[in-house]
Amino acid sequence: MSEVPGSGPPVVGLARRVVADVVDASWATLVDWATIRPGTRRARRFRAFGAGSAICFPVAALFGERHIDLGAGTVVGPYATLSAGVSPAHDLGDEAVVRIGDRCLIGKGSGIVGHARIDIGDDVFTGHHVYITDANHGYEDPRLPIGQQFAPAKPVCIGEGSWLGHGAIVLPGARIGRHVVVGAGSVVTGALPDYSVAVGNPARVVRDRCAHPPCVDAGEG
Repeated sequence: MSEVPGSGPPVVGLARRVVADVVDASWATLVDWATIRPGTRRARRFRAFGAGSAICFPVAALFGERHIDLGAGTVVGPYATLSAGVSPAHDLGDEAVVRIGDRCLIGKGSGIVGHARIDIGDDVFTGHHVYITDANHGYEDPRLPIGQQFAPAKPVCIGEGSWLGHGAIVLPGARIGRHVVVGAGSVVTGALPDYSVAVGNPARVVRDRCAHPPCVDAGEG
């Protein structure tokens, strides 16, 4: 049986395989144990942390947890950022700034950064590396670095059952309806109606998923 080039003597190859298996198993155990779940010390910092929810390890950044509501059965993928507020000096009162509903899935490497209000409904799924924010930098004063200027925050709302594709960006003031599909790489800056499909920069509606009525949830008039 031939060796893989560069693998060295058989004993070295065996050692590498054993070490690789140990490292892989150790990492899997670490990821499982370090995931934030209800009842853990980190979860208790949140304003609400629903049953069956998890924030996967490793986390990129967590800030302002006492202003973040996480619903039940929701999973936030690894390398994600969840943030409420700019700094400890930012007075947000006692209200939730970021609210993520039940049974949501926030993809790997995604960021949700709220300064005023971000409301994500139930059953919202995102692809990887999605960015959602209600705040942006200003640039009105040419004497100041842009990083030191902030535009007024504008609330963001994402309706239940919607899907945001890989790399989508949701900017301040965006209002995404229910069961909306936002295409990969799209930039949402305004309002998208219920049951629509939107793509592009800025995102524009290209299809109505419910062109033939009635497209109404059970029990609605």
